[in-house]
Amino acid sequence: MFALCNNAHMQWDDLRYVLAISRMRTLSQTAQSLGVTHTTVGRRLKSIEERLGVRLFDRTPDGFMPTPAGQDIGSVAERMESEVLSLEGRVRGRDVQLSGKLRVSTMDFLFIGYHHVFASFLKRYPSVELTVSASNEEVSLTRREADVVIRMNNAPPEFLVGRKVGKCRFGVYGANELVERIGADAPYSAFPWLHFDERMNPRWMDMWLQEYAPGCTVSLRIDNTMVMRQAIRAGIGVQLLPTFNGDSDPGLTRIGPLQEDYRDLWLLTLPDLRNTSRVKAFMEHMDAGLRPLLA
Repeated sequence: MFALCNNAHMQWDDLRYVLAISRMRTLSQTAQSLGVTHTTVGRRLKSIEERLGVRLFDRTPDGFMPTPAGQDIGSVAERMESEVLSLEGRVRGRDVQLSGKLRVSTMDFLFIGYHHVFASFLKRYPSVELTVSASNEEVSLTRREADVVIRMNNAPPEFLVGRKVGKCRFGVYGANELVERIGADAPYSAFPWLHFDERMNPRWMDMWLQEYAPGCTVSLRIDNTMVMRQAIRAGIGVQLLPTFNGDSDPGLTRIGPLQEDYRDLWLLTLPDLRNTSRVKAFMEHMDAGLRPLLA
C-alpha cells in the first residue's frame, strides 16, 4: 500500500482532486465536476505528483488511469469523502431544517428501480416539497423546468455540473414463458422483438438489431418505456433493459450475455444551483444512496 512521505503533506483539497480525476478520467470532466478550469486540474495534479515524487495516473487513450499509488490515495480520499458527507448530512439535518420546493427530472424506470433512495431523502428532509418528473423527454434547467436531472449519458452537456455515480449495464430480457418456449440458448433473432415507435428516431436500435439479431421479427413498436416493460412481461417480445431493472423481476429471464455497452448515470444541475441547500443535500444523498448499487 502506498504511504505518504513525512515531508509530503496532503490536504483534503489535494485528495479531492485525485479522487475526482480517478472518477472522471479526463481533465475536462474533472473540471466540470469541481467547478474549475481544466488547466487548473492539470496544474494541480502536476503539483501534487511533484510534491509526492510519484506518478499517480497513467495517461492512456481511455483517459487518466490511476497507478497503484493513485488507487491507494483515491481509496483513502473516497473514505474521507464519505465521512465528510455523512458528517455534513448529520449536522445539516440537526441544525438546518431544509424546506422549500425541489423539482427533479429522471427517467421512469430509474425512479422505479431506485424509489427507495428517493423515499429515504424525503424521510430525512420531510419539509422539502419534492416534485419528480419521470419521463424520457429532455427538460431545460435554464428555464427552471427542473433543478436536478438524473440521466444516463456518457457525454453530459458541458454547461451542466454534477457527479457520475456509476454505470448502468444492459441485458436482453424476455418473459419466463417465452424464453422457456423458444429456448434460453436460442439466438436473439429467434425471438420476437419489441421496438420503439419510429417517431422516436430509434436508429441506434435498428443498427443494434442488424448486428446482434439480423432478420428478427419486430412484433410491436411502443413509444413509452413503462408500456415496453409491461409488453416484455406479457411475453409479446424481448428487449434491452438495465440489469438493475431486469434482474430484479422474477417474471423475466435474461438471455445471452451482458451487453458490452453501458451508460453512465449522472446527477446534474446548473453551476448557479450547485450550492443551493436543497440541491446540494439532494445530490449528496442520492450519490451516497446510488453509488453502492452501481458499483
